[in-house]
Amino acid sequence: MNFAKFAFTDGIKALQEKYGSRDAYANMEKRTDKDGLTEDEMAFIESRDSFYMASIGENNYPYIQHRGGPAGFIKVINNRTIGLVDFRGNKQYISVGNILTHTQVSLFLMDYPHQTRLKIYADARIVNMEDDPALFKLLDPTGYKHSAERMMVFDVKAFDWNCPQHITPRYTEDEIKQAFAPQNEYVLKLEYKLEKIKKQLADKE
Repeated sequence: MNFAKFAFTDGIKALQEKYGSRDAYANMEKRTDKDGLTEDEMAFIESRDSFYMASIGENNYPYIQHRGGPAGFIKVINNRTIGLVDFRGNKQYISVGNILTHTQVSLFLMDYPHQTRLKIYADARIVNMEDDPALFKLLDPTGYKHSAERMMVFDVKAFDWNCPQHITPRYTEDEIKQAFAPQNEYVLKLEYKLEKIKKQLADKE
């Protein structure tokens, strides 16, 4: 799995040559062979609560969709395969229809607080739940309210981490609560002490 070799077509290499980055990326191609996802990628993937997926339509235009769920709704099946349960949405079925005609997709997985993103090239396939109950049991998120329609499985072809440049940190409600938890606890303790002092002063009057 060499992302540079996979992504850098002749046209892209020509642009790199024109703008002076070809030598650096030629060296990158020589040293980025990977035998599947490592523990770092697998842990990152399974901690995500959303991602972006680009697919190709029969009109030959790309379509980008945001997909979300509980943290961990994307499952690592093995170091070359990831998957998820496709939740019922607005019933447009654009991504599903695209995958049925063009299996090639690109995934962007973001970690905004840490300004980190993982990009993945993959071949996608639709799997009916009744065709593979064991896989559905593995992928279906427990404790999350949803209606499952099918499964999506992604055979990873190449992946790479992007630099953090220009990623604006953003935080979920839970992340904000966690960040302010020590401060809120400290305030509660101060309020408790203040109430005790008020009571003591009132008792002296």
